[in-house]
Amino acid sequence: VAYLVVFHILFVLFVWTYWKSVFTLPIQPGKKFHMSYADQERYENEERPEVQRQILAEIARKLPVYTRTGNGGIRFCDRCQLIKPDRCHHCSVCAMCVLKMDHHCPWVNNCIGFSNYKFFLLFLAYSLLYCLYIAATVFKYFIKYWTGELTNARSKFHILFLLFVAIMFFVSLMFLFGYHCWLVSRNRSTLEAFSAPVFQNGPDKNGFNLGFVKNLQQVFGEEKKLWLLPIASSQGDGHFFPMRTLSEARNPLLANEEQWEEDGIDEEPQGKELVKLLVLIYSS
Repeated sequence: VAYLVVFHILFVLFVWTYWKSVFTLPIQPGKKFHMSYADQERYENEERPEVQRQILAEIARKLPVYTRTGNGGIRFCDRCQLIKPDRCHHCSVCAMCVLKMDHHCPWVNNCIGFSNYKFFLLFLAYSLLYCLYIAATVFKYFIKYWTGELTNARSKFHILFLLFVAIMFFVSLMFLFGYHCWLVSRNRSTLEAFSAPVFQNGPDKNGFNLGFVKNLQQVFGEEKKLWLLPIASSQGDGHFFPMRTLSEARNPLLANEEQWEEDGIDEEPQGKELVKLLVLIYSS
C-alpha cells in the first residue's frame, strides 16, 4: 500500500508537469514592441544600414530594452516585425518570437520559455524521481531472479526490461536536470549559456545573475509553497528582467569598482578591502 501511494503521487505529478510543459503556449512580446505600419514603411524603404539602426534606436528609446546585437544595434526581428525584448528570441519551429526563450524541446513538442520554464524544470525533476523510484522498487526482484529464487521466465523479461529502461532514463535525465539547475543558479537560459547576452558595455554572461536566492525566485517565485507545484509563479511578465549591471550603476560604491567576477570579488590592494566589504554588505 505504501509503495502504491508513493507511486501514484509521483505519477500524478509527473503527468501534471508534462501536461503543463506541452500545452502551455509560449508568450509573444506585447503590442508595444511591434512596429507600427508607418515605422515599418520607413524602415523598409531605407536602404542605408546606419539609418535603419537609428530608426530602431528611436523606436526602442521608450521601451525597456537593454540588450544589443553583436555590433551594438537594437535587436530586431524581421519576420515578426518587432523590437525584441531582453532575452527574447525567434523560434524557427514555432515561427514566432518567444519571451525568455530557452530552447525548443522536441520531447514536449513545444518551445520552452518564460511561460513554461518552471513546468519544464519540474517535469525533469519528477521524471527523475519517478525513474529512480521504479528502479529502486524493481531492483529487489531483479536480485531474486539473478539468485534463482524466482524462476518465471516471462516475468523475468519484464523485470529486466523495466529496470533497464528506468536506469537508462534516470541517467540521461540526471545530466539534463543538473545542467538546468546550474543554469537557474546563474540565471541563464540555454541560449545565453552558448552565447552571452550583449549589453551597451559589451557581452556579459552574468548580466542577469542576481545571486542564488534571487535567481531561484525569478523562476519559481517568492511563495515557496508553490515551488514544487506546476502553477505559474515566476516573477515578472517576461518583457523585463532585473540586471546586475543596472543595480551596480545605481550603486555609487560599485560605480567606481571593476566588474565583479563569478566567484566573488577580485583581490585588490589592502586600501580597497574596506570599500569592497561595505559593497558586499550593501548588495546582500
